[in-house]
Parts: sequence; C-alpha cells; structure tokens
Amino acid sequence: MQTVKDVLEALDQLTGGRVVKSLADITSGDHPFVMMKSSNLPGKDIIETPGLVYGHLDQKVSKIAVTMTMTEGSIELAGATGVDAIIAHHPIAEAANSGGVTLKNYLDLYHVAAFELHEAFHGLHPGISYLHGHQAYRTEISYGGNHGNVLFVGKTLENVNTLGDILKRLDQYMGLDQEEALLFTEKEIRGASSITETSLVTKGKIWLGDENSPVRHILHIFPHTGFSPENLRQAVQEHPEADTVLASISRVYDGHPLIETAKELGLNFIVGNCHVLEILENGLPLAYALQSLLPSVEVVIFRERITSTSLNAVGTPEMKRYAQEMASQHLLTKAISNQ
Repeated sequence: MQTVKDVLEALDQLTGGRVVKSLADITSGDHPFVMMKSSNLPGKDIIETPGLVYGHLDQKVSKIAVTMTMTEGSIELAGATGVDAIIAHHPIAEAANSGGVTLKNYLDLYHVAAFELHEAFHGLHPGISYLHGHQAYRTEISYGGNHGNVLFVGKTLENVNTLGDILKRLDQYMGLDQEEALLFTEKEIRGASSITETSLVTKGKIWLGDENSPVRHILHIFPHTGFSPENLRQAVQEHPEADTVLASISRVYDGHPLIETAKELGLNFIVGNCHVLEILENGLPLAYALQSLLPSVEVVIFRERITSTSLNAVGTPEMKRYAQEMASQHLLTKAISNQ
C-alpha cells in the first residue's frame, strides 16, 4: 500500500524537485515555484504551494484522482468512489475549492489528501505545442520577467503546413466529434436546444489568415497569463522568422489588441484549445506518469463539463415550480421588504 508521502515523492521526481519540502520553502521567499497570485482584490490573494496542500504523510493511498481545479464536486466524487488523494493542477484555496467551507473539515470527512502543482508543472513536457502542430525550440515560463507569462516559439511538424492543418489536428486529438455527439444527445434528452458546451463554443478559430494560409514558425502564447501587445512586439523582434501567432488555453476575440498588433506585424493569428481541454493536454500525461511510478495505485481522471442552458429549460417541472416558489415567496419578499 502506498502513502501520501509516496505520492509526494513521485510528484517531486516528475517535476525535478519543484515541490515544497518544508514550511521554510513557503516562508523564505526563495522557492521559485512558491508565488503569490494577486489582482489586489481585498482578501483574495493566493500563494501557490506545489506539492501537498492537505493530508498526513502516512495516510494510505490506493486511488488517485487527477483534475484541473478541485471543487466541492471533486471532493464529493472522491468520497463516493474511494479516492484517497486529489491532485489538482490549479492552486487550492480555503473555501474557494471546498464548497465554501474549510478544506480541513471537508477533506477530513472523506479522508482525502489534496495536492497542487500548477506553475511547477509548466514546461515539463512539450505536449501542448505538439498537439498544436509544432515543436518548440524556445520555451519561456516567465517571459518579460513576469512569472507565469508563457511563450513557446516553435517550428511546425511534418504535414502541418497551413492554419487549417492545425485546426484539423486539434479536432482529431481532442475528440470534438464525440463532444458534438454528446451535446446533441443531451439536447434531445432534455428537450433543450439552447444548451451549449465550453469545448465546442471555444474550439479553434482563425482570426487572421484562412485555412490555406501557410504556417512555419509559430509564436505560441497564452493570453490569460498577461501576454501583452508589447510582449508580442518583443517576441517578433527576437524571432523575425515568425509568421503566426497561436493563442491557446485562453483566447482573444475580434478587436483585441493582440489581434490588432499581429495584423500590424503581418502575422497570421489563430486560437487553439481552450482552458477546459487542459485536462487532456496536461492532466492526462501527469496521470500516466503517476501510474508508472505508483503501479499499485489506481489513477482516475476527474473531468469537468460545463454547459450553458436557458433558464426556462433547466430542471424538471417540479424543480421549476420549486425554484419559482422559493424566489417569489422568500427571496423576492425579502428584497421588497428591504427596499
């Protein structure tokens, strides 16, 4: 039987020693992957602490779940399916990732340990560039001196010659035809044609150029990390061979300054996979690596699927009546009385 300590050591091996080993790693300010994330919103700062967030080192582990963001849904699923440890890619915060209650109370209830990696996992494998059809010959995870600001500079793989080739490659690897079939079936079962799903409404799109536009040298960026038009100008100066900007995980929409800057610089601009697909890009390689290092432990993937549905199409007739009664007889009554 493996333990939480064994999982922690496996993660340390996979990241090349990037996990937190002691409290001093957090408090000293010297650990390169212990970092504050803040928008300067009062009380909402978070410190990334790669490795064990909560749990006892001698706790037995027979089943691990790999996920992107730990939620109350993750914790409930873990408790119901015998998962002993959740490994989340994204940082874990008190209450925010545990249904509004303290992590200790919720995780202790089901005897679940929690780990996180995030920045400590970035840059460990070339998979995201590979999936998007290029091989990176330069990788930066703090471009422009900003932690987490990622830039890949790559050359396209064999048989990837146009922007259309990139889109076709992504559709195939991500199995978007399955997502389309699943969504179609859900609409039929629920009788709700308004349902949309993240991976489909955010699938790859060409903003500058067309499917036949040649592509060879790619600047692969991640807009949500703060990559700016100034960063793009700098990257083009450093890599004048670049002909295409590829934005993935997050994306930009028509009129965004990054698109306008790329247009000014004479570059193609294409968006690739959205953030919801990172469970396949990063989560799946991590899960296979853990399975190899901890062969006696069962590894599962917790994958979220987020949909949008018109209000009047959600719920059974009974649930709709319930929600309307709670709103009219309680919530709206209080709102009126407080005016």
